[in-house]
This record gives sequence, structure tokens and C-alpha cells, in this order.
Amino acid sequence: MQQAKILIADDEAIARDNLRYILSRQSYDIVTVESGARAIEEIGKQEFDLVLTDLRMQTVDGMQVVEYVKERTPDTEVIVITGYATVATAVEAMQKGAYHYVAKPYNIDEVRILVRQALEKRALHREVRQLRQQVAECQPPTPLLIGQDPKMQAIRATIEQIAPTDCNVLILGETGTGKELVAKTIHQLSLRAEKRFLAVNCGAFTEDLLTNELFGHEKEAFTGARGVKKGLLETAHGGTLFLDEIGDMPLSMQVRLLRVLQEKRFMRVGGTQEIATDIRIIAATNKDLLTEVENGKFRQDFYYRLNVITLDIPPLSERKESIPLLCQHFLRKFSQSYGKQINQVADEVMNVLLSYEFPGNVRELENIIERAVALSNTHAIEIQHLPPDLQRFPLGFQRQRKFMTLDENEKEYILWILEQANQNKTKAAEILGIDRVSLWRKLRRYHIDD
Repeated sequence: MQQAKILIADDEAIARDNLRYILSRQSYDIVTVESGARAIEEIGKQEFDLVLTDLRMQTVDGMQVVEYVKERTPDTEVIVITGYATVATAVEAMQKGAYHYVAKPYNIDEVRILVRQALEKRALHREVRQLRQQVAECQPPTPLLIGQDPKMQAIRATIEQIAPTDCNVLILGETGTGKELVAKTIHQLSLRAEKRFLAVNCGAFTEDLLTNELFGHEKEAFTGARGVKKGLLETAHGGTLFLDEIGDMPLSMQVRLLRVLQEKRFMRVGGTQEIATDIRIIAATNKDLLTEVENGKFRQDFYYRLNVITLDIPPLSERKESIPLLCQHFLRKFSQSYGKQINQVADEVMNVLLSYEFPGNVRELENIIERAVALSNTHAIEIQHLPPDLQRFPLGFQRQRKFMTLDENEKEYILWILEQANQNKTKAAEILGIDRVSLWRKLRRYHIDD
């Protein structure tokens, strides 16, 4: 509080000197300027804890100063002081984010109290932000980023490096690998973390609906438009916009968004006024966009504008060493949600999970663990808690806990089927979907004796 920085803006020298004198006893770091334009210039150079501004000044008035402060440093408090006080201007100042509105002539003690209270509020905001940051640092990593395999380590390192920048990011990966979690992690580690993270699935809307969702519309822009609607490009101002399934976006929409990325401006549907937007774009897709570009289904210029940094998220089948850690994470999560104390996964269950290919990736594993927690009445997840198809999954595949060739896998599977069929080759061939002669050839090929 002793070193709080205060800016005083007033076009009357006597008024500036009076305010400086009133506040001089508290050893504040005080800067005075003679106009709203000079105030904005100083605010652009350094951050202040409190701004005291006159309302009526030439060229740039006090309301514009309030708007600029709240846009640039929202936590900075502003007190508006004026000799032309009206209810309307007081309400407008408060709506724009001013802490208080003081009419001249003012009471000296009242101003000192207001300044102290405004600075206390500013200090509280700063403390809350620091506590949130400390809590965030203590939180475990997101499920997607769990794992010590080289691919995930490389992705984590890249995320930490690019998050503080404002470059566009393209996230590639199969469905269920956690592309949105990566986007949220980038946002949380960025300088935009206190602003909004908004996501839209580009493949879930028709072109008209997607246009309305992104750009918004003016009143009466089309039938049924009864009022102004802000789109995501406007609502996400200062934050991050996540465009999921960008590969499904229509070409005409790609053209419109390319202009937004280049100009940082757009117009609502039915509007004539351009609106400035300050957003970071993160896009994701499970498609091969280069192939889409070659086939004319995706614009090359839009692709290169999005693809400043690429993160290719590996499927869970390529990082199976992460499965035990992911299981523990989901066990803690769902045990807490369901009020249970389940902290173990039976070895038999883990063998199945390590053998399974997970076509649904991390999302499928999460669903499997949630189902198991819901069904379990013990402290461990057992084989009977898995989905029926996984209960029947051959455990022999992972006996040696190593990667196997296709031939090795096929041999193991045939042996397991023979075991389940009590060595009845006719029944085993039927289960395998082949005739008895084909089974005999495979038994001979793999040197499987009776």
C-alpha cells in the first residue's frame, strides 16, 4: 500500500496540485498529467494502482480514460472527479467500471478514505490472482498430459514454450485424445488466462448457424432476430477461441475467418460497423489438412495462417505406459465424485487395459474407469466391473508385457481360443470365423502341437 502508484489527470493545475497535496502524507508514488490524452499515454507506459481523473477535459475526457484503463488493466481502480455532477454521468461512469464518482467541491477526508478503499480493493484483487496462481501450480497435471513417455514430454515442453506467446496453434489427433484439454492448458498458461476460453465445434453447425455463432447479428438482420447478439469473436475478446473440427468448416467461412485473423476486425451479420477483436485462435482436427488442401477442401492460405505451431497428439495406443497413471488419476476423480474409496486396479484388469488398443483413446479409458467405479463395492476395480467386451478380452496378449508382432499376437490369440474351446478345433475355427482347414494351416505355421 505504501508504494501504490496513483495517476492524477486534470486540466486545471490548481486541482492537480490540491489532489497531490491531499495524498502526499501517505507516501504514494504520484504522477500528474494535464489532459486525458496524456493520461492514456502514461497508462500505456506503466501500470497504475489507481487513477483519479477529471470528467470534462479537452479532446479526451474522463469517460474515455475510464474505458481505456478498464480495457488495458481491468484491476486498476478509477475515481472520477467533476464539478458538473449529474445522476446520468455518475451512472455511466460506474457502468464503465469506475470505483467511485466524486462531485466538486469534495470533502478532503472523504477523498482520502475513497483512495484508501480503492487501493485496498486493488490489493485484494492482486492477492486473489496470486493465490489462484499458487493453487493452479499445486494442481496435478491434466489427464492428457500425464505420462513420462518422450512424446508427451515433448508436447509438454512445447506447450510451456508457446503458451505465453500469442501465436495461433493447430492441434492434430484422433478423436478422444484430448485436443480440447491441450487447448485449455495453453490458455491457462498464457497471459490471457484471466479472460474467457470459448470453444465451438465447426462440424456441429450449418454454415448459417456457424456464421451467427461466430459473428453474431444485429437487430432485425434476419427474420426472428429481435435483438443484437454478440458472437464468439466478440465475446472472447481478450481471451482464446478454440475452433474444434476445423477441417469441417465450409470454404466460404474459411475466407471470412482468414480476414478476421489478418485484420483483427469483423462485422456482425446485418451490420455496417466494424468491430475490433483481440483473440488467440487455437484450432483442432482429426483430419489430414494437407491432404484436404490438395483435394481443394481446405484453403491453403487459411491452413498456413492457422498452422503457426502444430501439436500432434499421439493416440493412447502409442503411449500405453501412461495407462496406469491415467487410471490412478481417473480413480481419484470418480471415487471423489461417487463418494467411494477405490484406489486399486486389479492386475488382471490392468493386463486387459494394457493389451487393449483403445480406439476411443483417453476419453474411452475415462468412461471405462467411471463405469467401473460406479459398479465397484470394494477398494479395487475387478474384471467384472469392466464392460462385457473387455471382460472377454484375451489376457494372454500381455503376459510378457512387451510389444509383439502381428504373428505373435495371432499365435497367442489362437492359443487362447483353443483354451476357451477346450482344444476343440472345430469350435475354435467357428469362433475365429475360419474353416477347419485354415485353422490347421495356422497351427502348422505356428508349430502349435496338440
